[in-house]
Amino acid sequence: MSEPNQGVGIVIVSHSRALGRAAADLASQMLPGPETPPIEVAAGLDETTLGTDAAAVSAAIEKMGSCDGILVLVDLGSAILSAEMALEFLDPTIASKVTISTAPLVEGAVVAAVMASTGAELEVVAAEAEKALEPKISQLSND
Repeated sequence: MSEPNQGVGIVIVSHSRALGRAAADLASQMLPGPETPPIEVAAGLDETTLGTDAAAVSAAIEKMGSCDGILVLVDLGSAILSAEMALEFLDPTIASKVTISTAPLVEGAVVAAVMASTGAELEVVAAEAEKALEPKISQLSND
C-alpha cells in the first residue's frame, strides 16, 4: 500500500449490519470539524442475517493498512473471537497496528472518532474510547 499514513482508523464489528452502520454514521456525524478518520464496518453476515465473519473483519482491517493505528470496536463476545481470528489472516505488519477495544460500541465509536480526528495516537484514542461510559455513569449517579 503506497497511501500516506492516515492516523488512526476505526473498524466497527457488530452482529448487526444495521447497528454497525448506524454506529459508524453517528460517530461520523458527531465530529467537530472536517477531519474524518477512516471508519470501516464489518457487521452481520449479510443485510438481514446476524453474526460476525472473521474474513470480513480481516478485510475491513486490511483497508486500514495505511493507517498508523487501527482501533477495532466490538459489540458482543463472539465479535471479539472474530476480531482475534481476523488478526491471524493479516500481514503481521498490519496486525501489529491493531488494538481490539473493550470500549462500549456506540459511545466508544463516537469518542474514538472524535479523538482520532484530532490526530491523537492509537494508545490515546483507545484509552479515551474505553472511558466513554464515564459521562453517562456520572450523570445517572447524580440524578
